[in-house]
Amino acid sequence: MTKRVSAFPELVAGVRNISTLNACKNHVDAVYFSLDRFSLRARAQEISSEYLSDFVHAVHHAGLKAYLTVNSVIYPEDIKELDTIMDHASSAEIDAVICWDPATIEQALDNGLKVHISTQANVSNHRSAEFYHSLGAERVVLSRELSLEQIADIRNKTDMELEVFVHGAMCHSISGRCYLSAYLAGGSANCGECTQPCRWEWTLVADDGSMVEVGGKYLLSAKDLCMIEHIQELVDTGIDAFKIEGRLRDTRYISHVSSCYANALSSVKDGNFSIDNVSALKKDIESVFNRGLSTGFYFGTPSSKEIMLNKPMNASSTKKQPVGIVTNYYSKKKAASVILKHSSLCAEDRIVIEGNTTFLEQNVESIIKDNTPIKHAYKGDEVGLEVVSKVRKNDRIFKLINSKDTCK
Repeated sequence: MTKRVSAFPELVAGVRNISTLNACKNHVDAVYFSLDRFSLRARAQEISSEYLSDFVHAVHHAGLKAYLTVNSVIYPEDIKELDTIMDHASSAEIDAVICWDPATIEQALDNGLKVHISTQANVSNHRSAEFYHSLGAERVVLSRELSLEQIADIRNKTDMELEVFVHGAMCHSISGRCYLSAYLAGGSANCGECTQPCRWEWTLVADDGSMVEVGGKYLLSAKDLCMIEHIQELVDTGIDAFKIEGRLRDTRYISHVSSCYANALSSVKDGNFSIDNVSALKKDIESVFNRGLSTGFYFGTPSSKEIMLNKPMNASSTKKQPVGIVTNYYSKKKAASVILKHSSLCAEDRIVIEGNTTFLEQNVESIIKDNTPIKHAYKGDEVGLEVVSKVRKNDRIFKLINSKDTCK
């Protein structure tokens, strides 16, 4: 089969609410999200079936496509509720449903919805892709456990749209096949209740009862996938969509990671891509939540070096320190009044302001107290700050500090 010619890859990011949507809407082409049922990210749900139409309208208003994830196992008692959700999805004009259970595929198609096959199906060859194509699916999200060479082989043998993960958490088990959480803690990963035993501390004990030293205790904690340095190779392979995992991540993570990949793709499109150009982007990615970065299976089976043996869950170079909350916003002055409930604040500090619909990151240009400019404000102070965009009452304020620093 002749290799199909695809449009420039779509960039797709995971979101969970309006705030995370706003954080990435200027960087991506589509977003994926889920409801409070039938998703593998049950902890991330802030979108109800009743609110779905409003949320999809916001996505479309931003010029993006809206993909609804319904990728858990469907049991007999779930069928009626599944039908209701598919009706809501159809009414909301969802652009595609990401799923893999045949019951969900059938119901989505019966409701006139496009289907993207979830990575939970573990599609690892072109015949599997073609099988789902024959059922009516438009796109397949390939298994995370494939190499770039294997992906290229699949690309050359099918006309189906292909999507791959380029960034985010890696499961220690094969996609869609893990039962560790259900066995150890009673929470089924395949029903959205994963307790992430692979991120726990473990002790390795020999048959004689002695402790085996392996350099750390996070024996199963895989590093995060990061393919930003290899975007050119992925584009050249003819992939249709690049996916950023992160429905459990905070707004700043979504903003930074989506922006970095958008910039990398733009450099490819403009013919300016180089490792030197993306080194700054990777450094930016390292400033937000990560467990260490790797290329996953793209260039071969990961070695023991791809496990975060001796480090905590978050290896980011910066962290958010709580500062206070917004008490008022003055649109004409583009300023906010804030109370510093948790810590001090200095001019030129880097801050993040987050809320249900708010996200901004900026430097503190000035601090006003009692109509007087000051350089340093202390815990308990009520002050005014210039802000670059609208904020809202009760929005939370954080300052960014080096992860090695002690909170003050």
